[in-house]
Amino acid sequence: MPNRTAVLETTQGIIRIELFEDRAPITTHNFVDLVERGFYDGLTFHRYEPGFVVQGGCPLGTGTGGFVDAETRKERRIPLEVTPELRHDAAGVVAMARTAEPNSASSQFYITLQATPFLDMQYAVFGKVTEGLENVMRLRRGDRIHRARIESARE
Repeated sequence: MPNRTAVLETTQGIIRIELFEDRAPITTHNFVDLVERGFYDGLTFHRYEPGFVVQGGCPLGTGTGGFVDAETRKERRIPLEVTPELRHDAAGVVAMARTAEPNSASSQFYITLQATPFLDMQYAVFGKVTEGLENVMRLRRGDRIHRARIESARE
């Protein structure tokens, strides 16, 4: 079954991301669930590091928050899901941000602005930008995700 695509409508334009559901099922399921809940709609990119990454998905806009489940009132955390096949080998790689604790990813994600191989096997890669990389490169701190959605896989 082909992988689905996440579409981020941002301040800088549309970004399409192929989700690696076949190779990172836990991480992509978490991301898809948050997109379908509307969690990312209206959030900002709170971090921009030139030549490194742009990061978003923090509900507080500070880089310190994650998704808190309304039922349990606890922050959702997912296990670190890495494989040597999924690498930070180019600009446009999408992965989950986390704290120093390996199993602490929640809702924050980053998009690489160039190859960052030193992150391989430490952060869960779950997608790659397939359209709109020029828009990713224009993102800066404070830019917004107006809307995020999931498109069905194209056969």
